[in-house]
Formats: sequence, structure tokens, C-alpha cells
Amino acid sequence: MRLSGLFSALFAATLLAIPAGAIPAGAAAAQPPLIETETLAKTHDVSALPPIEERVPQDPLVYDTFPEGGGPGRHGGELHSIITRKKDVRLVNVWGYARLVVFDRNLELKPDILKSVDVEGDRVFTFHLRAGHKWSDGHPFTAEDFRYYFEDIASNAELTPGGLPAFLLVDGKGPRFEIIDPLTVRYAWDKPNPGFLQNLARARPPFIYRPAHFLKKWHERYGDLAFIEAEMARDKKRSWAAEHNLMDDMYGNEHPEMPTLQPWVVQPASGRRFTFIRNPYYHRIDRNGRQLPYVDRIVLDVADARLVAAKVHAGEADLQARGLSFSDITVLKNGEEERDYQTLFWPDAKAARIALYPNLNIEDEGWRKLFLDVRFRHALSLGIDRELINRVLFFGLATPSNNSVTPLSPLFRPQYRTAWTQYDPDFASALLDEIGLTERRGDGIRLMADGRPLQIIVETDGESPEIVDALELVRETWREIGVDMMIKPSERDNIRRRANAGLLQMVADAGFDNGIPTADMPPDDFAPIVYENFIWPAWGEYFAHHGEKGKPVDYGPARQLVKLYRAWQRTITTEERRRIWQQMLQIHAAETFSIGIVADVFQPVVRSNYLRNVPLAGIYGWDPGAQFGLHRMDAFWFDDDAMEVTPVKVGRNEVGIGTK
Repeated sequence: MRLSGLFSALFAATLLAIPAGAIPAGAAAAQPPLIETETLAKTHDVSALPPIEERVPQDPLVYDTFPEGGGPGRHGGELHSIITRKKDVRLVNVWGYARLVVFDRNLELKPDILKSVDVEGDRVFTFHLRAGHKWSDGHPFTAEDFRYYFEDIASNAELTPGGLPAFLLVDGKGPRFEIIDPLTVRYAWDKPNPGFLQNLARARPPFIYRPAHFLKKWHERYGDLAFIEAEMARDKKRSWAAEHNLMDDMYGNEHPEMPTLQPWVVQPASGRRFTFIRNPYYHRIDRNGRQLPYVDRIVLDVADARLVAAKVHAGEADLQARGLSFSDITVLKNGEEERDYQTLFWPDAKAARIALYPNLNIEDEGWRKLFLDVRFRHALSLGIDRELINRVLFFGLATPSNNSVTPLSPLFRPQYRTAWTQYDPDFASALLDEIGLTERRGDGIRLMADGRPLQIIVETDGESPEIVDALELVRETWREIGVDMMIKPSERDNIRRRANAGLLQMVADAGFDNGIPTADMPPDDFAPIVYENFIWPAWGEYFAHHGEKGKPVDYGPARQLVKLYRAWQRTITTEERRRIWQQMLQIHAAETFSIGIVADVFQPVVRSNYLRNVPLAGIYGWDPGAQFGLHRMDAFWFDDDAMEVTPVKVGRNEVGIGTK
């Protein structure tokens, strides 16, 4: 079976459009009698905690949607995984995936932290909180935490100089925020804000609530001035706002004292090992009355990216996907029997496994002129032998593809991924000649109008060996059409800075995060509306900062994308949104703004044979998906007996997607 065929067979039928109306609590399972966490004493001083009846909300979320073959588990165990950078400690907040609303496995939005949401015409959103819900330090989670964020952080010019974030603005206007009662808040706009809830369900969400009781200590309006000044001196900060922003860390896991609503809480750490322990006030329980998460501790070890596969092979991880690539399959499979783990293969939700991003906003006039010429982008795409890359790196099991939506998306059309992807060096050379790039130096490399050699510097963070290997193959075929390439390994943060400064020519990276969108998901990746997109950072910054920063879009097709994006923001029906999405995808197919190489590549996921409820067939994505978050990592649990696994042949690979 071809890889793309397995994609469709496993998941295409499950990807349903998200309803545009209310997000009710739904038919929740009846709340069972609560069972105290048997292993709580392994992570906490039990005498300092109230009983479970006082720790979980009065109406907790009863989780009862386990993967096929799974079910309720028991408490205990220490889950080990490997990260390649210290800052990746933040991934535990991604994997835990406690959000106001979340995507379920059908990519439908469901209440999570919230008890329910009332939606009126995509303009008015009323949030209902769970009575008795508490932060990880035991303090009540209430409407005050939403008010503190909206009024004292997002609306404070010193803390948020740029004003309200874009997802809270409709035609440049923020919402009317209202506290109905201690457990109810409302956001109301005059016009639709259809992407509001979807934004709240992201892997890295815009947390619109904060632990007010904790952060007020550093706010000039509430805190003790002497305390704030002492904290500023300790951290070498020049203002109370800088100190407050330092302590305001809902995502990064850099401050263990910061209360959280996530399933695990980071502990003080030093060196290259990080430990998380269960949140005793977490809001989810299973149908047997056991509070989630099941696993007591998560332990993350930092290792060189080149050593991740070897460490997994040696049995040093209970759950691992980060740092593993298709090229590691042989090593991973060889260690399965001895180390009692199984290598699963989950479809990657990204729009492409590998893509090239020309910087259309580069400051260099000569390069900007070329990158803005659609003929040049087409020539570069036609000059790539994708089938060669597929055979050499992916055993012919991937799919040559643009950086577009995959067959898992209901928006998919074959032409979106095939336009301008055929290998045709003669056509590519003709386009370059047509542009005027006819002069060549002695080795056949073309010369730009100003006499410089046509050498594209492609920067990559080096974390994915397959990207570097693919670039070597692209360099060979580009030279045949007179284009040279220099591969430049760089730190990701430095790549970002260079792109935003207009100094970077091209980036090689994974494709757009969301390759499986529905019509009701915001088309953020496909329009110049954020500066994080390598294609158009200056245009994105202009949009995000309402014209106060960045540069206005000066290229017609990109202007059309902005126009369509704004139209999507004003829609109220799924059909309207679908029509706009299709127009945007067609523009991308025609323009080749980014150059996809291959897609439909499996992500290796290694799980211990003792670890239960890890789905055999899952989707591995960032947005939507939060990697393991979509599959409810807080419900993974350790059994005393190892599972026996049955490998299933897929193409030339043995893919473990069955058990016995």
C-alpha cells in the first residue's frame, strides 16, 4: 500500500468540519464517585493537600474517549522522553493540552477547561467555568483571572505596548469584556470573529487568563513597591513591566512557582534533566473516578539531536517522536524486541515534510526582484527532482508535493499539491532565460543582472538530517539549470532574526503546521498576516501591527490573500469559509510562494510496550494536534505487563499498527 493511501484509509473519514455554532458541553458521562490518587504520596506531601473531593471541580470533565483497544488505567510511573534543547521543556505544556476548548480526534472543538461556551453569530462568546476549579497551588480559578489578563495585561500599555493581540481584534477593534458572575465571562464584538475559539485551542494558545493572585505581586497597581524593586534588582530589569513579563510565563515552564492548569507541574531543575509532577488540582477524571493524569512524573533529558535515535534504541525513552525521522526507522526497529518498545508510524499533519521558503521581503534589491518574479519561483520548483528525493530518502513511500493541504483535509484538491511540481529542467531553464538570466560563468552557474553568481543561500536549523540530505539532492539538480546553492546551518532563533531583518534569502524547514485544515479553521499560514512566516515577515508584521511596523504588501497576489483573509474573518457560514479557503489555496498553487518537496511522510513514534492508551494510528501535528495532546497524553498509563505487538507490512516497512 502506498503511504498516501494509508493516510486516507486511516483518517480521511474522521476529519469532519467543525460546527460554526455553539460549543456546548455535550452529553458528558455521568460523574462517578471519586477515587483518591493511590500514588499521590510519591509526588506530594499528602498531609498538606485537601482530599480529592476538594481538589477537583464540582463538575469535572469526565474523560471517556479512549483509543481503540484502550481504556481507563491506574496511577503511577515515570515517563521518560528526550528533548534536544533546554527550551523544549515547554513541550510538556503542549502535550498536556489543557485548553479552554480543545480539538478532539475528529477535529471538532469541545469544552475542556471551560464547562461550556455559548456562541451567538460568531460575535458573542460566553464562557462558563467549572465550579470549584483550582490552580495547581490550590487557589480558585475564576472570572478574575480573565479580567486580570484583559484589563491589567493586554490593555496595559506598559505590559503590552502593541495593544490587544490580533486574535482579539475585529477591524481593529477589541471586544467588550464583561464579567457576568464569578464563573461566567463574555467577549462581544460588533462583527464576527470566527477564528476566536480555534485560536484558544492551539498547541501554543494565547492564554487569555492568568493566575491573578500570583502575578499581582509584580504589578504596579497591586504589588508592594519595595518587593517589586527588589525583584527588579535581582533580575536586572529596569521597569516593573519588564519584571512582570519575566514572571508571566504560562507556556515556557521557566518558573516552577508559576501556577498552572496543565496536568503536570515543572519542578526546580539544574543541568540537563527536567522533572514534572502531577497537578493535584487537575480538572479531568476518568469514568472510574480516578483523577488524571495517570502518570506521576515526566522526566525530560536533554541530548544532542544526533543521538536521539541511538538513545531511544538503547531504551532511554518511554515515549518519543521529537528528534526522530524517517531515516531512523532501521535503527529503531532493530531495538524493539530487546528494549520492549514499539515503533509506530503516524501520518504527519504538516502540509509538507520538507519545504523551501524564499524571503519575498529580503532587503537585497536584486534578490527581491527575483523572488517576486513568479517565473523564478516556478523555475526553482521545476528544477527539483522530487521523485529522486522520494526514492533516496523515503524508499518511494512519500508523495512529491507542494506545501499545501493534504488528502486528510476536506479542502484538498489534487491540483493544489501537483501544480509546478513536475521535474522539467528544460522548462525551468527556459523560464530563467526569459527572465534575462542568460549570462553564465565558466562552471555554468548563471549570473544575476548585477554580475553576482546566482547562488542561493539556504539556511536550516540542522535539527532534521533528512532536510539537509534533501538539500544536497536539490543542489545537484539546480546546478543543471544554472542555479547554485549554499547550505548554511544556523540556530533557529538566528534564522528568525535574520528573516525579520530582511537579511535571509531562503529557509529549508518543514511545511506549514496545519496541512489538515477544515473550512472553519483560520487560514493563518496561507496569508501574510504574521511575521513568523518566513515567506513574508515584513508584510506579516505590517498586518499584525496595523501598519505601525513592517512594510505594506506590494505584490498583487499577496494583497489578494490579505483581502481574502479579511473576508474569511467576516464570514458567518462554513460554506463561505470553504469558498475563501479554496481561492487562497488556488492562489498558492499558481504562485508557488513556498516550494514544497515531499509530503505524506510518516512520523516515527516510539512507545514503551508497558505504556497504554497511546493510539496505534494517530495524527502527529502541531496545529491542530499539539503532537501528543490531541491523543490525551494525560490518559497514558503504565501497566505491569508488556503488550505483545504484531508488525504489519506497509510498502517496504514493517509498521507496528496492530496488537494481539
